[in-house]
Amino acid sequence: MTQRNNDSILRRPQVEAMTGLSCSSIYAAMAEGSFPRPVRLGVRAVGWVESEITAWIESRITASRKAA
Repeated sequence: MTQRNNDSILRRPQVEAMTGLSCSSIYAAMAEGSFPRPVRLGVRAVGWVESEITAWIESRITASRKAA
């Protein structure tokens, strides 16, 4: 098992707040492979790894700065 550096699991409302994306936008981006996939927490619950969401946000910032 891989040890992670104190990663927190974020639920969807937290991911929406961090990214500014709506629920449907998050799932659409996951379907096209451009957003981190969630981890299964239970039968009907998923969450996202905080460091993966942070890295995604940083990649969007970098991409927007290069395009400008």
